[in-house]
Amino acid sequence: MSTAVADFKPTEKLLKTRNIGISAHIDSGKTTLTERILFYTNRIHAIHEVRGKDGVGAKMDSMELERERGITIQSAATYCQWKNHTINIIDTPGHVDFTVEVERSLRVLDSAILVLCGVSGVQSQSITVDRQMRRYNVPRVAFINKLDRTGANPFRVIEQLREKLKHNAVPVQIPIGLEGDLVGIVDLVIMKAVYFEGKDGMEIVEKEIPAELQELAQKKREELLDAASMFSDELTEAMLEGEPTVEQIKTAIRNGAISLKLTPVFMGSAFKNKGVQKLLDGVLDYLASPVDVVNSALDIKNESEKVVLPSDKDKPLVCLAFKLEDGRYGQLTYVRVYQGRIQKGMTIYNMSTNKKHNVGRLCRMHSDEMEDIEFAEAGDIIALFGIDCASGDTFTDGKMNVSMESMFVPAPVISLTIEAKESKHLNNLAKALNRFTKEDPTFQTHVDQESGQTIIKGMGELHLEVYIERMKREYGVELITGAPQVAYRETITARADFDYTHKKQTGGQGQFGRVAGFIEPIPLEEDKTYEFVNNVVGGAIPREYISSVDKGFKSCLDRGSMIGFPIIGVKLTINDGSYHDVDSSDMAFQIAGRYAFRQGFSKANPQILEPIMRVEVDGPAEFQGPILASLNQRRGMILNTTEQDSYCKVEAEVPLADMFGYSTVIRSSTQGKAEFSMEFSRYAPVPRNVAEELQKKYKPNSKDED
Repeated sequence: MSTAVADFKPTEKLLKTRNIGISAHIDSGKTTLTERILFYTNRIHAIHEVRGKDGVGAKMDSMELERERGITIQSAATYCQWKNHTINIIDTPGHVDFTVEVERSLRVLDSAILVLCGVSGVQSQSITVDRQMRRYNVPRVAFINKLDRTGANPFRVIEQLREKLKHNAVPVQIPIGLEGDLVGIVDLVIMKAVYFEGKDGMEIVEKEIPAELQELAQKKREELLDAASMFSDELTEAMLEGEPTVEQIKTAIRNGAISLKLTPVFMGSAFKNKGVQKLLDGVLDYLASPVDVVNSALDIKNESEKVVLPSDKDKPLVCLAFKLEDGRYGQLTYVRVYQGRIQKGMTIYNMSTNKKHNVGRLCRMHSDEMEDIEFAEAGDIIALFGIDCASGDTFTDGKMNVSMESMFVPAPVISLTIEAKESKHLNNLAKALNRFTKEDPTFQTHVDQESGQTIIKGMGELHLEVYIERMKREYGVELITGAPQVAYRETITARADFDYTHKKQTGGQGQFGRVAGFIEPIPLEEDKTYEFVNNVVGGAIPREYISSVDKGFKSCLDRGSMIGFPIIGVKLTINDGSYHDVDSSDMAFQIAGRYAFRQGFSKANPQILEPIMRVEVDGPAEFQGPILASLNQRRGMILNTTEQDSYCKVEAEVPLADMFGYSTVIRSSTQGKAEFSMEFSRYAPVPRNVAEELQKKYKPNSKDED
């Protein structure tokens, strides 16, 4: 690390800033929780419900589609004040199809609240979100929500946190009553019962702990102190000498949470206005300020060199664009300022394109509303207008030549062909595709060279469905869609030799190049597409043509010979060849490499791979039979079945090709009472009968270009 941060003294404003995300499995109550947080911090003055039954809908679900469907599609940013602290909040979608929204939010946040349903506990998307938090080292607290629902059991959820997510989860509260009897919580740090009374739970009343909960509270407090004492010698000494202070306990819990070695667990019901204010206190007490997180950038001139960015407003500006939106007034770019200060009228430089931009308008976002500001400093999350850039671009004031590491973008797994119903809409369709691909890196589009059709790719059926609906509403484009297409892959299963000589003589200079070697598979678990090894000795192929052979090999990866899908998991080693002093050239060896690859590929037992999805179905136990049958009919492999309190959960791996239309099937076979979620797991070979069928459909009609 090249920059010292020891001399940096953070401002009080920075110490009192929290940048948090709210993440969870779909339907765990994230948006409802955000709505209550905004209400209690006086950012909104009336509570509206998520599905928009009152005609208004939740503040953070500003898109009409979100209100209709009752789901979050885009992450939305806002900020609020609580006890003289500024909290920047990003509410993220729970549905796996919009997973990139979670990725981009966690990339720029300092901490997060992991929301869990008190009945369903840790679900498939909870596991995905947790994995994303670990990827960006995001400290978190857990909030067990919906404790007012029948079947709620917070201690079972804590066990799941420990077993399934491997968290050192420790409750800092226990509920007073459960299900319909939930009236408040016991705070184990201050050892008081806390009730939320008055209209909308606005009045917080502290009382003595009810007699029937005294023993449980004492036991859970001892567990909390034991766990927290691992992160503070001062607390350990205080426990040996007598009663530790509240401040000592909070400091120890905070140390554990920020080091990612302890997860404080809060409880309540956002819908019933119980426990939200105490969770806000927990955000201030236990989650990281920008000062507690080490942020670094890469030195562009010396890429291996990491430069630490202290959250110092007096240092040169470094900020990251993490989300783009095409608003009413042009492109809106969401930016996290890591170092320095940005203000209206200043010039900033895009490190990816080397273009300079003038900052015309700076805003703080409140869902779809914006408040103009004059400047922003390190630690702030703001929006800029009229800056042409891509998601993941770094901006500086020109004094530092650094680039922030971008976020992880998962590969799309499903595609559709689309065409406009009327030719007059083609212009609008192009605008829509251009905008959506820029905003969302997991939504991709290209024109098929053979058929001339426009193909869109995404993370799932719902993902593409939402974009098709948005094109209709926002751009007036009616689309005709073709059958969904699975992102198959091709690979090999055996080693094979190749030896190809490319010779062409057409008067004047000819073409000559010979390439020999072997092709072998890379194990699928290594997740590699291609590897090239040069074992040529004695100058059989001159050094300047080795890269030409590599280029020739690589040009074959985009389209395999079996069904025309990309090739993955191949390692090519060249060990011999020959050349001609006059007729050999870069092009000759590229073509030789291309034909050598095809020769080896066809002999190496090629195989078709398909995406396998991890599917989780939740529903009443009475429908367990139909749920299992519906998965078995789809070539599903059942991994796990659990049953608890008249509810069952089935985990399975199912090929994506068989999951189309599953939502309709599962609804009709369970009277609409079951729900499912799925995410990409891995690639696996397709059965022989399926492979034969796919090959019959694939009739290559393009002649070789060479």
